[in-house]
Order: sequence, then C-alpha cells, then structure tokens
Amino acid sequence: MTDALKRLSEEGVAIWLDDLSRKRITSGNLAELIDQQHVVGVTTNPSIFQKAISEGDGYDQQLADLAARKVTVEEAIRMITTADVRDAADILRPVFDATGGQDGRVSIEVDPRLAHNTAATVAEAKQLAWLVDRPNTLIKIPATKAGLPAITEVIGKGISVNVTLIFSLERYREVMDAYLAGLEKAKAAGLDLSKIHSVASFFVSRVDTEIDKRIDALGTDEAKAARGKAGLANARLAYEAFEEVFGGDRWAALDKAQANKQRPLWASTGVKDKAYKDTLYVDDLVAPGTVNTMPEATLEASADHGQITGNTIAGTYDQSRREIEAVEKLGISYDEVVQLLEDEGVEKFEAAWNDLLKSTEAELKRLAPSEG
Repeated sequence: MTDALKRLSEEGVAIWLDDLSRKRITSGNLAELIDQQHVVGVTTNPSIFQKAISEGDGYDQQLADLAARKVTVEEAIRMITTADVRDAADILRPVFDATGGQDGRVSIEVDPRLAHNTAATVAEAKQLAWLVDRPNTLIKIPATKAGLPAITEVIGKGISVNVTLIFSLERYREVMDAYLAGLEKAKAAGLDLSKIHSVASFFVSRVDTEIDKRIDALGTDEAKAARGKAGLANARLAYEAFEEVFGGDRWAALDKAQANKQRPLWASTGVKDKAYKDTLYVDDLVAPGTVNTMPEATLEASADHGQITGNTIAGTYDQSRREIEAVEKLGISYDEVVQLLEDEGVEKFEAAWNDLLKSTEAELKRLAPSEG
C-alpha cells in the first residue's frame, strides 16, 4: 500500500469522506479513517442517510423511542440525522481545533424540497445549525438561483456553509460572489469573520457521465477523442476562477478582516465509467487549498494505488478551455448539460429524501409499541 493519501494531504488537499452512518460512528471506523487514512472531514446528503437508515439495525433504539413519543416522520429524520452529525462532529473536533477550524467539518443538508425557496432554506439552515449545535458543522445549501441569496443571508448570520450541486463555471462565480456578499454582511454586523468557513462543492464525474453519453450517441472517432475530458477540464477552470476571485481587490478587504477563503471542494469523485482509472478525479485534481470528498471505494483505491505527482491543475487552463470547446464543436451544449445536471441533482436529492421519509415511516410503524 502506498501512502498516496499522505502525499495528497501534503499537497494541500483536504481529504473528506463522502459517507456517514451510525455504524461507522459506533464501530470506531470513522475514528480509524481519521487516524490512518488522513480523513479530516465528512460530507452527507439525503442519499447517504437514506442508505444508512434502511440498512441494519443501528437506528432501532432511537426509532423505537421516537415511535413511542409518536413524533412525525419529518421530526424523526431530523433527530436521527442531526444525532449522527453531532457525534461525527465530536469525533472530528480534535482535527477542527488543530486546523483552526478549517477542517474537522461535518456537512448536513437542508431539506432538498426547499431548493427553490430562499426564505425556507435560510430558516432551515438556522434550525439545523441550532439543532446540531457544534462549531464544526457546515450547512449544505444547493447552488440553485434561490439558493444564492440564501447563502449570502446564512453566511451573514455567521453560519458556515457547504454550497452543493455546482456544475457550471458561471454558477460557481455566482456562488463565490454570494459568499463574499455574506462575509460583507457579517462584517457590517460586527461578527468575527475568522470563525466563518465555507466550501463550494463542484461536481466532477456527473459532467463526464452526461457528456460521454452524448459523445457515444454521435459515435464518430472525432467525438470519441473527447471522452472523459470535460469533467476534469470544467473543475480545473473552476480552480482558475477561484484563484482569480480570491486574488482580487474585493477579497483583499475581507482578507484584512481575517476572513477565510471559500475552498473549492471536488464532489462526485467516484469514477462511474470503468474505462477510466478509479482514482482519476483524485490524482488529476491536486492543488493547494482544495478539498476532495471521496466515497469509501475511491478513498481505498487512492490509498492503494493513487498516483500523487504534485499539482495537476497548474498550467492546464488553456488545454482545459480547448477541451470544453472541442465538446461544443461536436454540437454538445455545455450550458444545456450543466443546467440539466443541476436540475437532475436537485431532483435526485428530493427523490432520496422522499425515500428516506418512506423508509423511516415504515421503521417507526414496525417499532411502535403495541397499544394497551
């Protein structure tokens, strides 16, 4: 086994695990990954919780108690998910303290059904921050049009945010703008900017999956030559935008007030196409000041045979632009693809949330005490 994960950390990439379950917490597995695999954060989403709650009996005791109290399904989900996030945050607290609050973070998502409602998203973010009540939590807000002002509002209240479901470069710039506006609000309110953190979750593999599908439908040799390049190119150009915004005058004023940069987080880094190496979105997206959140299979693959060769983003911007242009020249619209992916991303999380409601409701019924 190589120590590629150690090298990745040394290159300035924070390794986060894209998974959480009660079993992972109680078995000591999460603590082990922190200790042995350089994991310094955890991300969750509705799909992850749905899978965790529907498998095994790790939640039975809490579900039985909730059933006895006759709580609603929605309240049960909130109690269960925030308990897991709180416990994971406590396990990661030493990392949080050691990194001055930058890492040691656990993310929890607002109800995805609120993705197009700004006021409800803000209210939900405040509620989640209060419920978890740990300084090392990040509240996940989707980068929809309605999510952007919510990000500004929530950051302005001093709540740290993980902005999720970012696919396009234009939307990413809007996300950074929303973050800076939130910091300016927080500064005007006299809040300590050094305590506010944020990451921007830029999705990678889904871009390749959608564009490759369209390339395969064309079937020409010219089209096939463009396979598997758009996801990396898109992410690398996002890093270029990050360097530009956080090297500009607007940022300089906030930097003086001890604000933290909003780090790009590479999400959706599990490789979907077996034609590509399984560590592609780790090895080829190395740059300082980034986060890579990996499903466990990707984490294990990277630990076993990852090839970390230094910064693999620097010097790639012109080539990346050419690769996106090559896709456009095939008649595949970048703007159409990224909008579709955003819409589908919200729909998938909504569907997972609805599945979570159904499976939790079934468990509450199964474990409810008999009347008498």
